[in-house]
Amino acid sequence: MKKLFYLFIIFFSLVNNKLMANDKMILKLSYGEVVIELYPDKAPNHVKRFKELANAGKYDGVVFHRVIEGFMAQTGDVKFGNSNNPEFNLSLAGTGGSELPDLKAEFTDIAHTRGVLSAARSADPNSANSQFFICFEAAPHLDRQYSAFGKVIKGMELVDKIKKGEPNSGAVVDPDKIISLRSN
Repeated sequence: MKKLFYLFIIFFSLVNNKLMANDKMILKLSYGEVVIELYPDKAPNHVKRFKELANAGKYDGVVFHRVIEGFMAQTGDVKFGNSNNPEFNLSLAGTGGSELPDLKAEFTDIAHTRGVLSAARSADPNSANSQFFICFEAAPHLDRQYSAFGKVIKGMELVDKIKKGEPNSGAVVDPDKIISLRSN
């Protein structure tokens, strides 16, 4: 009976570790690899969408079109912001999304601290689609206003290197891009 109990514990640990690994993503930038931990228990629909688009290669080549020093780096426009696609248009980057429907807001108790990933949207809280941003510093005014769904757990110093945009708008003239984004 003890052996069976220990086998169960070992099996559960292995399965749990495998499931946890699936909640980690590798974001490849020209500066190196960034590890992101996702929170499916907090924002399941946003995590599902993020993983779906990432694992389909939709984020590969997408530019960081809006980057504001001391605030955040925004990316994820798979329609107009993907430098690998014929529809790429830097002047429209940030206005598009995916062909999937918009997501309903999933406001959580996750604070917008350094490294947090959150869904970008229009003024409509239920308009998030494919775009997201990574906070450079704490942004408490975003808490419970935007759907936070993950956090950078390794490589934030690489995110800090992303080219910054214009001081007021954050628009980036020659933006960095996502090389690839996949499940770990």
